Amino acid sequence: MPQILLADDHAIVRDGLKAYIQNIIPHSNIDEANDGDSTFEKIKQNDYAIIILDINMPSTDSFTLVSNILAIKPASKILMLSMNPEEIFAKRYLNIGALGYLNKDAAADEIMQAITNVMDNKRYLSPSLIHTLTENALGKKQFAQNPFDLLSPRELEITRHLMKGETVSQIGATLHLHTSTVGTHKSRILEKLNCKNIIDINELARAHNFM
Repeated sequence: MPQILLADDHAIVRDGLKAYIQNIIPHSNIDEANDGDSTFEKIKQNDYAIIILDINMPSTDSFTLVSNILAIKPASKILMLSMNPEEIFAKRYLNIGALGYLNKDAAADEIMQAITNVMDNKRYLSPSLIHTLTENALGKKQFAQNPFDLLSPRELEITRHLMKGETVSQIGATLHLHTSTVGTHKSRILEKLNCKNIIDINELARAHNFM
């Protein structure tokens, strides 16, 4: 009986995925978590056949969370779940050890394929991302550099919080960072993106499908 962890701060998302997974894997035992702390505690206590992890949850920096999970459970099979653009985020999570990246609006057959691949210890990328990466590698399309690719994982995480209108203090509390550290990251983000303020960052994000 495979044990599965669904980690998402929205109960409606967990309920929908839980019902779907129980339909395709009838004898699965599904645990749930709604923030970074509860996710990590459950992973310390259990060995899961797959961890389905939302990248936007309270009390966590998801890049650090993935790294911490793999530090204590190197064999963990992690499938990232998000509404964030895969062109920017998927490669980053795969590079730090996640096996797959799935958009929350994916079709049912894609969800099944992603879960199956990751449980079988295989990587999963959507057909559209594979197509984009292949054309890029073959030089069939000339892609302008996305400025958000210049950001480190930590800077990318803080950028998402800044775009939500959160203050430096709020971000520090969420990510367990000193406010001065967040402030330093914010300055570097503005410099790297060649932006003067958060309004500029939001405009840049819309232009590059980062929203």
